[in-house]
Amino acid sequence: VQPPEKPLQAEEWDKLKEDFQSPEIFEEVMLNSMIRCNSPIDVAKSLLTHLAKRNGDVAYNMLVKYLTLCVQQGQVSEICDVYDIMKARFKILESGAYSLLIRGLSNSNQWRMALTVLEEVKKIMIPSRTCYESCIKAASRHQEMKLAFELYSEMLAKDVVPTLHILQSFFDFSRGVKGAELQKELFGVLLYLRENQIYPHRTFMQSIKLWFESLPGGNWRGRLTKIRDSGQCPVCNHQLEDSNLTEEEYSHLSERIIKDVIHGTDTFRKTTPEELEAFQTFVENRLPFDIVIDGLNVSHIKSRKMQCENLFDAVNCLAKENARLLVLGRKHMLTNSSNWKREMMKEMQSKADFFFAENISEDDPFLLYATLRSGKHCRFVSRDFLRDHKACLSDSLTRHLFRKWQRGHQIVKMFSLCFSLQPAFRYDCVVQTTGDTWHIPYKDVFEEKYSYQIPRKWLCVHQK
Repeated sequence: VQPPEKPLQAEEWDKLKEDFQSPEIFEEVMLNSMIRCNSPIDVAKSLLTHLAKRNGDVAYNMLVKYLTLCVQQGQVSEICDVYDIMKARFKILESGAYSLLIRGLSNSNQWRMALTVLEEVKKIMIPSRTCYESCIKAASRHQEMKLAFELYSEMLAKDVVPTLHILQSFFDFSRGVKGAELQKELFGVLLYLRENQIYPHRTFMQSIKLWFESLPGGNWRGRLTKIRDSGQCPVCNHQLEDSNLTEEEYSHLSERIIKDVIHGTDTFRKTTPEELEAFQTFVENRLPFDIVIDGLNVSHIKSRKMQCENLFDAVNCLAKENARLLVLGRKHMLTNSSNWKREMMKEMQSKADFFFAENISEDDPFLLYATLRSGKHCRFVSRDFLRDHKACLSDSLTRHLFRKWQRGHQIVKMFSLCFSLQPAFRYDCVVQTTGDTWHIPYKDVFEEKYSYQIPRKWLCVHQK
């Protein structure tokens, strides 16, 4: 339906409605069309006025659609009017309407009103990432960095994950600004990247570099580089952190994972105590393994191939290294089917130990247990991120050790049917600092998701 170009009288709206094939949804379709065509606000207003006169009021979903158009066009006074109407008529709104209001207000000179709406939202729900980020951007734009960082801390405390875009904006808005407190906050953002193994993309990295170099009296200099295999930075000659865990760290991590993830109240565990016990006995009698393979995960690596073939290729490739392999499978793999061929399974079982779990089990706890029990040398093959288990670890030190261990022990890359058993880097590929140096690994392209593809490019920032 094509919206009119100018406001209509009541009888003109009625006439259009009569001619419409589904008159009962006419207003809704018309407003959607106005949003799509970005119609003049007074045209939409004339339809709402007509509705209010005819029905005595305007339905909630119609107000939200009108609000969408107002936000789209930055019509601040209209946004405020709609907000007043909604507040008077509805006790609470749903999250979509709150997001719209906050977005519309935060982009205007009435941006502090967005903070008032955010306070309202907090009384009834955890505000969405969009709500927080709209307010943070507004505060940063008006150089109220203290407020921006308070909102950011609150967001993290509520487990609302910030986008890389908002993290980058902190560095952009703080360029050339003096203040020890602000500097501390921005170092905190860099440590957040470290803690969560986030690799900034090129433009984000450039923002970090420019911020350091703009610090009044800081004498920071940023250079792009590649770290030597030895772990030494060619720019500042600093030796990066070792990628291996110490014996003490390794035993701490093993104990915590076995306690928190495997025996703890891990909601991600979909297995029975009997099955877990049988698995532990199985592993203890065959230790140590060199490589533990998540069979189901690997079987889906190439969608055009039969699942059995994918696993067969992986096992053959890894067995060439004379490695002791453990494959975690599922009982359905033993049933001859279009995806699972008995002869292939037999041949694989001659090259690797197999443990077949129930079809409803969760593989990760088994994978972690067998790998950690085998010792520091043992690695595992999976394309999973194991994020759920990191969340079960109760303190940040253990979470940091878990990620560090994962970086050095997870094999994920497939090259032409074969896994790349790239030796793990001797240095740890994560943001790190000594106080007068910062080393930040970065990627060329933007990736919102957590990634296990480790970058080879680094930003070295040091004080001259």
